[in-house]
Amino acid sequence: MLVPSAIQSRLVSIKEDVFASFVVVLVALPLSMGLALVAGYSFESAAAVGLISGVIGGVVVGLLSGCSLQVSGAANGAAVMAAVFIRDLGFEAFALVVVLSGLIQIAAGALRFGPVFRAVSPALIQGMLAGIGLLIFASQFHVMVDDTPPGVGREFSGVVNLWSLPAAIWKGVSMDAHRSAALLGMLTISVILLWPRIAPKRLAFLPAPLLGVGLATFAAWLFGADIKFVPAPDDLLAAISPPSPQSFLRLGEVGLWLVAFSLAFVSGVESLLTATAVDTMQRRTPRTRYNRELVAQGAGNVLCGALGVLPISGVIVRSSANVAAGGRTRLSTILHGVWILLLITLAPDVLRLIPVASLAAVLVYAGLSLIKFGFLRFLWREDRIELGIYAATLVTVVATDVLTGIAVGVGLAIAHLFYTFSHLHITIEESNGMAVIRLEGAATFIRLPTLAAAFEQLPHGARVHLQVHELSYIDHACLDLLASWEKDLRADDGELVLDWDALNGLFRERNRRNGAKGEKLRKDRGNEEPIADVGLRPAE
Repeated sequence: MLVPSAIQSRLVSIKEDVFASFVVVLVALPLSMGLALVAGYSFESAAAVGLISGVIGGVVVGLLSGCSLQVSGAANGAAVMAAVFIRDLGFEAFALVVVLSGLIQIAAGALRFGPVFRAVSPALIQGMLAGIGLLIFASQFHVMVDDTPPGVGREFSGVVNLWSLPAAIWKGVSMDAHRSAALLGMLTISVILLWPRIAPKRLAFLPAPLLGVGLATFAAWLFGADIKFVPAPDDLLAAISPPSPQSFLRLGEVGLWLVAFSLAFVSGVESLLTATAVDTMQRRTPRTRYNRELVAQGAGNVLCGALGVLPISGVIVRSSANVAAGGRTRLSTILHGVWILLLITLAPDVLRLIPVASLAAVLVYAGLSLIKFGFLRFLWREDRIELGIYAATLVTVVATDVLTGIAVGVGLAIAHLFYTFSHLHITIEESNGMAVIRLEGAATFIRLPTLAAAFEQLPHGARVHLQVHELSYIDHACLDLLASWEKDLRADDGELVLDWDALNGLFRERNRRNGAKGEKLRKDRGNEEPIADVGLRPAE
């Protein structure tokens, strides 16, 4: 039986989820419609197609999801691919492709491929988020002044949208056809920025984006603004276009399966990387269950394909809005889908009162919020190489697409990892009749020939001081070489001075896991004590 305190805590959680779901709806509405237009749907059907995908992403994927606070729907990568595939295959065959991609994702989750995406550099994640944030900001800024983003349907669309921002600002300032929309957008952003600072305690629970859109809607109605409003669909069922019986005859085409695999891969990558990002944003919910998330996304895409609407994946803009608005459980994700369904079926006239510019302003703010300047300052101070990965990922996402940006970031991260575990700098100096050898970096089997060559330069019977305090890692192959070299020096009446305790700290855990190797090295040196306990010791 629940105690009163538990009931009170649950009620607070429900309240937070309800308000967060309202904020996510405000983000989802323009994104859903805008990405449907990018994919090639007409202006009349784009709202219905995108919003149906949002309902499925909220309710179906939300119920099954392995990441409670991730919100799914139409996403950038899948929408761009959809535009190409619809052009080449047609709408009905593309619907079959979406079904197949969903089945592939379900199979990938069942085969437990999901956790691979946990091994991702934080710089890559933040670079991807910042790149997506810039893309959203650049495109929606044009929409906020009731203009069409000039990059739509063009190569390097993100760069084009960014480059043309001054023109959008000029239109919003100087042209009557755009000034009203720009003012409503600025009103929305102003409320979002000011409300948390000026809100009375009794009203602080109201989400700032919801209040901003509400005030902009009231102002547009009050002054009879001549602007664009949300194009709510009159007939929701007219937008549904399931695969035709003729399209199933193409299941034997290799090309169709390649398209399905590529769509499944892109949607899966976007979803799981977004889930990883959501985990870094909050500590309120358990970490993502990646295999379950893949299955959930697959189930959602099977249903999207069966209805002939846009494919879905985890969307970082919606998910970050959910986290920032205080969402606590998957209820916020599910409710956002429910509200969209109720709006487009029971209250389409309410949707038609909302200025498109106001919703775009919410996305302008959300896009900029994805750029974490504090993380940039941290990378600048602590790790310039990781900063390079961040910058390369960001620039590639903006200049090309999300998947290419991720590929570039992963490639650079792997190169950095390989360099870190293969770089070994060796210096040899003479001091007081003793050869001083400094090792810096990682002593692994890859650098074993270089390390052996450095030792072979020394004369027989040399007195050697080996400095290892700048080593970051040493593996058994190099450790075995040191032990053999010390034995050879002693046999030639030489001397080796080495901080064995410091060296021992680098491989202590490895020897615990590989006791047999430690025992072999101990016997080779004639030492009766375990290496992992006392370390190798210099010759007397």
